[in-house]
Amino acid sequence: VQLQASGGGLVQPGGSLRLSCAASGGIFSINDMGWYRQAPGKQRELVATITSSGRKNYSDSVKGRFTISRDNAKNTLYLQMNSLEPEDTAVYYCHAGLRPSWGSYEYDYWGQGTLVTVSS
Repeated sequence: VQLQASGGGLVQPGGSLRLSCAASGGIFSINDMGWYRQAPGKQRELVATITSSGRKNYSDSVKGRFTISRDNAKNTLYLQMNSLEPEDTAVYYCHAGLRPSWGSYEYDYWGQGTLVTVSS
């Protein structure tokens, strides 16, 4: 099982980006999914989470600017980021609480990270 994140890049302040995270491999079920980020010299922090039923949670710093969504049929997570600010610059990681097809329990899986740079 692996999570593959994509969509990062360089964008000017006020711009938009859309991140994607595709889960693949032997998957039985996926529970909560989320995006986290880590800026240089800082700890990893929660950005947004979404349950399997679609309930969403956002950090105060991105509320109203970012939208998390998921396509359960495609095992894919998204993060639409609008009105980006230099403070949003970080490596963004996707996370999934996932039960693999070979197991009876749920495990934490992380994507490899995708860099978002907001700069003029």
